[in-house]
Amino acid sequence: MHNIEKLTHYTHGYLTFKGHDYAIIELPKLLGETLHKLPYVLRLLLENIMRNTTGEERKRSAQALLRWLENGTSSDEIAFQPGRILMHDTTSTPALVDIAAMRDVIREAGGDPEVLKPHLPVDVSVDHSLAVEVFASSSASEDNLQHEMRRNHERYRFLRWASCALEGVTIHPPGTGIMHTLNLEQLATVVTTQERDDECWMVPDTMIGTDSHTPMINGIGVLGWGVGGLEAETVMFGVPTMLRIPDVVGVKLTGTLAPHAQATDLALIVTQRLRALNVTGKFVEFFGPGVSTLTAGDRAVVANMAPEYGATTGFFAVDEQILRYLDQTGRSREAVERVKRYCQATGLWFEADEQPTYTQCIEIDLSGIGMQVAGPTRPQDVHDYTDVGAVLSQLEFKPSATFNRSVSSLPRHPVAIAAITSCTNTSDPRLIITAGLLARNARRYGLTPPAWVKTSLAPGSPTAATYLKRAGLMEELAAIGFDIVGYGCTTCIGNSGPLTPEVKQAQEAGNCRAVAMLSGNRNFPGRVHPDLDLGFIMSPALVVGFALAGNAEHDFKQPLAEYDGRSIYLRDLWPAREDVDAALAKALNAADFAKDFKQASRNARWEALDAPKTATFPWEEASNTLRRPPFASVSEGSQLGHYTAYPLLIVGDDVTTDHISPASAIPADSRVADYLVERGERRDDLNVFASRRGNWEVMVRAAFHNKTLKNYLAPDAPVAHTRHLPSGDVIPLFEAARRYREANESVVIVAGERYGMGSSRDWAAKGQRLLGVRAVLAASFERIHRSNLIGMGILPLSLPAGVSSTTLNIEPGDQIDIQAQADTLTPRARITVNILRAQGEIESLMTIAQVDTQAEIALLKEGGVIPSLLKKTLA
Repeated sequence: MHNIEKLTHYTHGYLTFKGHDYAIIELPKLLGETLHKLPYVLRLLLENIMRNTTGEERKRSAQALLRWLENGTSSDEIAFQPGRILMHDTTSTPALVDIAAMRDVIREAGGDPEVLKPHLPVDVSVDHSLAVEVFASSSASEDNLQHEMRRNHERYRFLRWASCALEGVTIHPPGTGIMHTLNLEQLATVVTTQERDDECWMVPDTMIGTDSHTPMINGIGVLGWGVGGLEAETVMFGVPTMLRIPDVVGVKLTGTLAPHAQATDLALIVTQRLRALNVTGKFVEFFGPGVSTLTAGDRAVVANMAPEYGATTGFFAVDEQILRYLDQTGRSREAVERVKRYCQATGLWFEADEQPTYTQCIEIDLSGIGMQVAGPTRPQDVHDYTDVGAVLSQLEFKPSATFNRSVSSLPRHPVAIAAITSCTNTSDPRLIITAGLLARNARRYGLTPPAWVKTSLAPGSPTAATYLKRAGLMEELAAIGFDIVGYGCTTCIGNSGPLTPEVKQAQEAGNCRAVAMLSGNRNFPGRVHPDLDLGFIMSPALVVGFALAGNAEHDFKQPLAEYDGRSIYLRDLWPAREDVDAALAKALNAADFAKDFKQASRNARWEALDAPKTATFPWEEASNTLRRPPFASVSEGSQLGHYTAYPLLIVGDDVTTDHISPASAIPADSRVADYLVERGERRDDLNVFASRRGNWEVMVRAAFHNKTLKNYLAPDAPVAHTRHLPSGDVIPLFEAARRYREANESVVIVAGERYGMGSSRDWAAKGQRLLGVRAVLAASFERIHRSNLIGMGILPLSLPAGVSSTTLNIEPGDQIDIQAQADTLTPRARITVNILRAQGEIESLMTIAQVDTQAEIALLKEGGVIPSLLKKTLA
C-alpha cells in the first residue's frame, strides 16, 4: 500500500502556464509508478477526492481507491463532486418543477424561497421537443420549429422563468442543437480553471447529465455520466454524488478500421460484446494501440452508446486526437495547450503502450469490423448489414386475409422511416459527409426513395448545415428527401411525427409490418413511433441506402436499380475514404462552430416569451402542462417496513423506461387523451408524453402506457390496464392504484431482467411512486433507474439467481410479504420476501436490496430526494 499518510496530509502543487502559477493535484508525485497501474477513470476520481476532501474522509477514500488495485473491485463508497450539470428540456422540466414546488413549500413555511438555488452551473439544451411534422422540404426546419414553439409555449415560458429565477441556470433555446453535441462542441473544456481558497486552480472538466447518453463526452476525455433528474437535484444543491468504487472493464483496441467501416459499426460491435459481458453499473475504459487510430469523433460515437452496453462510462483518455478535435471546433490555442500541459503534468495523458489494472478485459481488433446494423428490437442484437432481410423473414407475419389492393405495392416490411438522427451519429462530421457523398452518387444514377419512406436529417449541431453546404452536399441530400428537419433529437426519441399515408393505410389493413431505419441509439418497440415495433440502428450512410431500397428486406448483395443497362449496387454508391477525407477538408472551418451556435442562440421566438419575474412560479389550476406535484412535501414519509402487498403489475425482461413512462406521441384514442380532451385539449394535437412531464396528473395516467408491454396479471388486457386482485376486475392501472390506496393496501411490481433499461427519465420512478409502489422485485436493474427508484423512496430488490417474474408463478389471490425495516437496512442487505399463496402455502425468497451506499439508505428512510432536500433546507 502506498504511503497513505502522504496522501492524507498533501495540499497541492503548482503548474506554471503562460506566466501564471496554477494549483494542481500532482498525481505522479503522489503515486509514482503506482499511477500507471490505475485506470484513467480512477485517476480522475482520485484527483477529485484529493481536491475536495480533507482529513479522515480523504484518508479513507484514497486508501479505498488504492486498495482497489489489489483485486480490481471494491465495496467502498466515495464522494464525487462534478463541476457542472447538463440537462435537456424534458428532464429539466420535471426537475425544475420540483424546485418550483419546493420553493412554494419553503415560502409556506415562512422561509425565503430564494435560498433554494443551484450551487453548480446548470446548462439546459432545448432539444427533446422537436417533431418531424414536415419533411422532404426546404422549409422543413422552419416549419417544424414553428410547430414546436406553438405546442410547447407554456413549458418554454416556464423554462424562461427558471433561467431568470434560478441563478446559474442557462437555457440554450430550440435550434442550438442536441445537448451532447452542444457539450462536445461548445461547453466542454476538458481542463478548466477555478478559484478556490484565494488560489487559481487547474482542474479536470467533470460533469453529470440527466440523460443516459451523457457519457458521449467521455470520447474527448471528460469524465461524466448520466443520472436521473432526482440525483441531479441533490448534486445541484451542493450534495456530492456517492458511488461505490466501480469495477473498471478495460477494452483493448488493436488494429485499424477498414476503409468501409465507420464509427457506428465499431460502436455496435462494442455494444454487442459488452452487453454479453454484463457491465451494468461498471466503468468501461478503452486502451491499447488501436485507440490512437480513432478520431475524437469516432470515440464520441462509441462512448455515446455506454447505456446501450449497460456501462456508466465509455472512457477515452486525452491524447493528440483530442487536441486536434478541440482545435477543429474552434477552441483557442491557449485552451488547447492548457489541456496538453495539464494532462501531461498530472498523469492523465494517454499512453498507447500502457496497460493499467482492470477488473476484467476484452480485446477488439478494429480491422475485423465490417458494416453492421442492430435490431430489430435491441441495440445489442448486431448483424451484418446484408442480413436484415434474413432476420425479418424469421418473424411471424402474414399479410391480412383482407388484402387491400390499393396499397398492395408495398413490400411485406417497408421502410417506413429512414432517419439520420441522434447525437450518436450526427455529431461526427465524417459520418454525415459520408451519407452526403452516397446521396450524391445515388442522384447521379437517378435513385430516389419510394414515396412511402419518411426521410429526415436532424443533425446535432447547426454547424452541420454550414459544412454540408460548403462541401456541396446539402443539395444532394435534399434531392433524395433528406432535407434538414431541424436540430434536435427528433426520431431517436419518438418525435418522428406521423407516418406516410401509404404506410399507415397498409399497416391498418394488415398488409405489412413496417420498419424504422435510423442512425440513433435505441430501437425498442414503440420508441421511434407507437405504431412501429421493428427498427434497426445503423450509420447515416446505410440509412440512405435503406431509404433508397424502400424495402427493409432488400438484400444488398443484389442491385438497387438498373441504370443505362447497368445494375447499380450499394457498393457502387459507397464513397471511398479518400473522397470522404477530401470532402471533410473542404467542408470544415473551425470558426463555424462558435459563429453558428451564437447565431442559433438568437432565437427571436424564444426571447419573445413573457416569463414571470417572481421568486416562485405562479401555477395555473387550468394548466395541462404544469401542475405542482404532490410529492414535493416534507410529509412524504419512508416506505420501508414490514408489509404485505399485492402485485400491481408483473412484467418480463427488458422493460425499458419507454415502457414505464413513454416519451412518444400521445395516442388520440387513449385514456390519457380522454383526460386531456376533458380539460379542453384538441384530440388531434396532444403533443408527446414528454411535453407533459410538468403535469403529474397526465404522467401518472401515462405510466406503463406502451402497447408492447405484457402484463402477466392480465395478458390480454388493453394498454395500461391491470387486474385489481381483490376484485378480479381488469381496469386502468391508474384506477387500480386508486382502489388499493383507498383500501390502504400496499402494492409492488415484479419484473424480469434489466428492469428500467434505456433513458434516464425520472418520471419512470415518479410514476411508480404516484401509483403507490413501495418496492420493485426484479431479476436485475439498470443503473440509472435503480437510482431513480431510490430517489423516489422505492426499494429495489433483486430476486435470487434463477428466479424471475415468470418463474414465481404468482396467481390472483397471492400476496407478497416484504420484511424491509428501516432500522436494519444496510447496503446490499439480504431481505426476506415471502410469497403468500392463496391456498395457504408460503414460499420464502432471499432477495438483495439494490442499495449501494449509506447515502441511498438515508434517502429511503426520508422518503426520497425531495423530502430530504426540503428537510435540510428548512432546518
